[in-house]
Amino acid sequence: MRDPGVLALHTLLGDYPGTRALKTGELGSARVKLEFADVKVPNRAFKQVVREGAFDVAELAIVTYLQARAFGKPLVLLPAVVLGRFQHAYLVYNPARARLVPSDLPGRRVGIRSASVTTVAWLRGLLANDYGVDLERVRWVTFEDAHVAEAQDPPGMERAPAGREIEAMLRDGWLDAAVLGAIPAPDSGLRPLISDPESAARDWHAKHRAVPINHMVVVKRSLAEAHPDAVKEVYRLLLEARRIGAPTAAGEVEMLPFGMAAVRPGLELILDYAFQQRLIPRRCAVEELFDDTMRSL
Repeated sequence: MRDPGVLALHTLLGDYPGTRALKTGELGSARVKLEFADVKVPNRAFKQVVREGAFDVAELAIVTYLQARAFGKPLVLLPAVVLGRFQHAYLVYNPARARLVPSDLPGRRVGIRSASVTTVAWLRGLLANDYGVDLERVRWVTFEDAHVAEAQDPPGMERAPAGREIEAMLRDGWLDAAVLGAIPAPDSGLRPLISDPESAARDWHAKHRAVPINHMVVVKRSLAEAHPDAVKEVYRLLLEARRIGAPTAAGEVEMLPFGMAAVRPGLELILDYAFQQRLIPRRCAVEELFDDTMRSL
């Protein structure tokens, strides 16, 4: 029987090393109970997060959050990253058809699931800002709408023919390159368009001193307003779960930053990129993304 003093929170959270202690019940709280939705791939429920307010606590892609905020969705961002990764290896091409480097992309078709996909926004941002690619001269081909219903593709995007799949279109030559959700296996025949992506990512980090943030955690605004202490407890649990499951060794890059100071460099960059790419109407300050409770953490 549930303790009436414990606040139950309907929660969307993926299975990661940094969340495992919460998902297995190893880590709990006397104040809140995270009741996890049976969703194996969290991004498949992101539309429910922003369109239906279906969860009290949810993992959410950062660009989706930026668009949700722009359209007044009642969500509050926590300075807690549950998925961060360097993006260079996710832009791929088929070398059997042509050898490509970033400067070859203008005039060519590049497949992207959606302009608002966070990995896509990071890659388009680094192509423009670190490789000098004119994004408006690339033929961007989309396959899906944004999670936020009101968000529209930026000008210049074209939609793939109905029923086609991005990887198949890359292999048959209709697309010249594509941003995929997973890095292809070495025997796939596909290769990263940015050569030596691991080295390129190290150089990028040395230049920007930031982690490319994919997914952070949000809560309903109504929860934050009615139970700010419960939201602080959720943050504490997430931080402790990261400490248990995804500790960072000395000298390594912290890929799951927590707290305002730690998340600021990545947020500053993705705000720049999202505004440059016309995914959001205004380039706000990092502080505007959080409420008073979260800014105090």
